[in-house]
Amino acid sequence: MNLDLLKRLCETPGVPGRETRVRALIEAEVGGLFDEIRIDALGSLICRRKGKGKGDTPQKLLLLCHMDEIGFLVSHVTDKGFVHVDPVGGFDPRNLFSRRVLVCTEDGDIKGVMNAEGKPIHIQSPDERKKMPEPNEFVVDTGLGTAAKERIRIGDYVVMNEPFEEMGEKIVSKALDNRIACWLGIEAVRKLVEDGHSHDCELTVAFTAQEEVGLRGAKTASYGVKPDIAIGVDTTLSCDTPGVPEKDRTTVQGEGFGLHMKDGSFIADYGLVKEIETLAKERGIACQRTILAKGGQDGAAAQQTGAGARAIGIVVGTRYIHTVAEMIDKRDLHAAREILTAFISAH
Repeated sequence: MNLDLLKRLCETPGVPGRETRVRALIEAEVGGLFDEIRIDALGSLICRRKGKGKGDTPQKLLLLCHMDEIGFLVSHVTDKGFVHVDPVGGFDPRNLFSRRVLVCTEDGDIKGVMNAEGKPIHIQSPDERKKMPEPNEFVVDTGLGTAAKERIRIGDYVVMNEPFEEMGEKIVSKALDNRIACWLGIEAVRKLVEDGHSHDCELTVAFTAQEEVGLRGAKTASYGVKPDIAIGVDTTLSCDTPGVPEKDRTTVQGEGFGLHMKDGSFIADYGLVKEIETLAKERGIACQRTILAKGGQDGAAAQQTGAGARAIGIVVGTRYIHTVAEMIDKRDLHAAREILTAFISAH
């Protein structure tokens, strides 16, 4: 597997509304894989590949792969150079203490440290130790002092600054949600081409913007494409870890890609569930059904935009999601690529 590409995708900064650098990386990778590439008004990268089917109205298949990672926008810089931030995406504040970050400005990236406002543990009262700050109560210290106010502007963005690592069968990184999907959108089509497979459908892979703040790019992309079938490609929870009841695990790592049937935003087309499940069994691709109690993903936007579409999710179970230590299993990633390539070539 092309894990160097996944590493570059994960380590490239890009929060909702600031996906430019991720989009440029993807655009450089997909040359020769698609017949038409364009950027829509919201900043999503829309990549279309013609099918071999006959007739004027081939079936339209849309893969939705969001580019953004959760992060922050700079909301204020004090005279002493402390950077206040506003979150773009859902954070658990317990995971934000003492984190290395990058402040991404128009003139370059600046290293920093994020921590909550207030006293360190040595001088806290017992009551102060119980208080959990909100995400917008965290500040960034770049070490630049008063010079920070000259270099950092309101609207610059902040991402976590942690490396991509391989650990046996696992991959650990920030931003696996959802650079996994960006990788799958590229590598599934690349495998299709390298293996010499064709498809009858008109295939569009949309690398979407602003999913983490409300599936926004998927809505505009879906309206433009008007798909018959849409697949939201994403991560989902893998809570197969100590302290979580078995019924709440969502997925188990190493047991294959997730066939995403329901979350807080949509209910999958059951005909597609059966079709993909049958295809996976025929091809010997490990598969597990998934239901997520809350949350949402881009397939929901396609299902409900315009006249609607039949929709489903293909997901990869991820431990410690929305942290700097997101973890996936390589076998599940491989299975997700295999089923996407198989499904495209079958349509």
